[in-house]
Amino acid sequence: MALTPLTDDQITKLLADLPGWRRVGDAIERTYTQAYHETLHLAMYVGAKAREIRHHPDIHITWQRIRFSITTHDAGNTLTDRDFVLAKWIDSIAEGHGAAPVD
Repeated sequence: MALTPLTDDQITKLLADLPGWRRVGDAIERTYTQAYHETLHLAMYVGAKAREIRHHPDIHITWQRIRFSITTHDAGNTLTDRDFVLAKWIDSIAEGHGAAPVD
């Protein structure tokens, strides 16, 4: 996958295929709700996948909520195709762990 920054039009199209994800500046974010200790497990599994694909989200854990924020740091903190691939993986992992999206 290239590290070429996406245009606003490309980002809008890709977000249309990722319900629940939203753009926040030069990142995309999504929040899930789950029991606190389960959010820790979810973070661990997402972290393992991120390590495997060598692309890491910022993970914010609060009481019964976990928020993922993704940008491509290696491309100057811009959005690239890699961010949207990781977002799909996060959705899949979260669903498998029973996390409920906060939309």
